[in-house]
Amino acid sequence: MSSEFDHEPIRGLPGYLPPGERLLWQGAPRWQSLAYRAFHVRELGGYFALLILWHAINGLRDGRSLLTVALATLLPIGLTMLALGVLSGLAYLTARATVYTITTRRVVIRSGLALPITINFPYRMVESLNLRTYADGTGDLPLRLVKGERVGYLVNWPNVRPWHITRTEPMLRAIADAAAVGEILAQALSAAPVTASEPRPATREAVAA
Repeated sequence: MSSEFDHEPIRGLPGYLPPGERLLWQGAPRWQSLAYRAFHVRELGGYFALLILWHAINGLRDGRSLLTVALATLLPIGLTMLALGVLSGLAYLTARATVYTITTRRVVIRSGLALPITINFPYRMVESLNLRTYADGTGDLPLRLVKGERVGYLVNWPNVRPWHITRTEPMLRAIADAAAVGEILAQALSAAPVTASEPRPATREAVAA
């Protein structure tokens, strides 16, 4: 079975790496974590559960039988499960279509379902690197770009730092062992060549919990 990514000479990259550039790491989001934090299935599930419970309590207060109230909740419960299933499915497909690549010269993000795109972030564009980890073992690595470098928030969602819209920060999102990956990226940034016309890249100390 073929896919739109079969033409990639290297997974996640539109072409072969040029001479002198090495691949350091590749990965993808964990779809479960993406479902929780990008598609907010837990919050939506909790919200709909409270609504269903509230309607059930009101039905009992109005004198309806327990059986009548239980039957009345079947449809909203089913619709809720369907909605959460659709969102979880989108998270799964999004994770499968996303590849994060770290090389000695850049970060590459390949993403998109209907319209796959690949965006390069040379280290000269990166001002700083941050790290946020979660209890499930995953984490996020947002890249703060130098002033004047812009990326579209909606075009790159969910691979962007939430709510940073005016100065969008591309992000390696919901990745496993994020602290170790952050060290790899921080070392690559600190080792990147600096010229007078390029900003100094982030250093290893820029990675913070």
